[in-house]
Amino acid sequence: MNQHFASVTEIMHPIGSRSAGPDDVVRLIELKRRFGATAALDGVSLSVRQGEILGIIGRSGAGKSTLIRCLNGLERPDSGQVFIEGRDISRLGERELQPLRRRIGMIFQHFNLLSAKTVEVNVALPLKIEGRPRAERLARAAELLELVGLSEKAKAYPASLSGGQKQRVGIARALAARPALLLSDEATSALDPETTRSILALLRDINRQLGLTILLITHEMEVIRSIADRVAVIDAGRIVEQGPVWSVFADPKSAITQSLLGGIRPQLPAEIASRLTQNAGVEAILRIDVAGEAARSPLLSDLASAVPGWFRLVHGGIDHVQQQPVGTLFVAVAGSNEDHLAEVIAFLKARNARVEVLGHVANSV
Repeated sequence: MNQHFASVTEIMHPIGSRSAGPDDVVRLIELKRRFGATAALDGVSLSVRQGEILGIIGRSGAGKSTLIRCLNGLERPDSGQVFIEGRDISRLGERELQPLRRRIGMIFQHFNLLSAKTVEVNVALPLKIEGRPRAERLARAAELLELVGLSEKAKAYPASLSGGQKQRVGIARALAARPALLLSDEATSALDPETTRSILALLRDINRQLGLTILLITHEMEVIRSIADRVAVIDAGRIVEQGPVWSVFADPKSAITQSLLGGIRPQLPAEIASRLTQNAGVEAILRIDVAGEAARSPLLSDLASAVPGWFRLVHGGIDHVQQQPVGTLFVAVAGSNEDHLAEVIAFLKARNARVEVLGHVANSV
């Protein structure tokens, strides 16, 4: 199995539950932005700690692009506050924003490299804009190209690079001015899966080596799963759910989160799902979500010992997210005896499993 997720509701972080602290690099307070009748942002509040990777995920049109533009000062909110390293940038003039923007690095989906300039010149561009001496610029570019594994490409031009190499150059450029915050705007969306994994691994390594705070904007749950510490789900301009990645993935509360997770959480095989009915049948099909200690325990063996009768596993498995075991199991239970079914469900819930009766089937599956 590849990605299977589960639920432990008592460790979830409710929306807005984490109070701001002195280590917050980013703090947004009731951010609102409208375009005509459309509320692109409708009261967004969240914080990002120093050294943390926060993933913000949502569908197209959810408000992600507007949010990131407010973070780097390219968009002015109608109301609310945007604090970067403790300073509210939401009402600063362009001249005051200039030095603060140097504290924010940006990597883009389509790389945005200067095709007529060499790789090292592209990397050094932010330092040239700052007015740094040429020798200093090139020394910093060499240091960063080594960090991203492209030292041998310093004199090359972007046209000779692969997509993954171009993104590595983009990452090096974003780090040139030693930012406190790195914004990643769909940085892997244009890359193939293997290259995406290598870029995400690089970002995680940079986060660990430099203690760099990273905010990821994405529509891909696998990106969040791979490297984020926390996730915030945005829908129609609102943060509808947030918390540690493994707990949100394990027990998604909102319909949008459940939908976004549909591609990577295990689903009942279509052949079985097509046979489900709400009428009593030979077997009841249960979905059992487990996490933490419940996922570590021999749950099904204990069930067999504690509850007379029969049942069997038809699909599912256990995986790990952020070093936490999580799993989803689909189990067929004798469905003709309601008392037996109730006893099975009660036992599982007592073990901190979330249980859902999906329906019944007339014959064994």
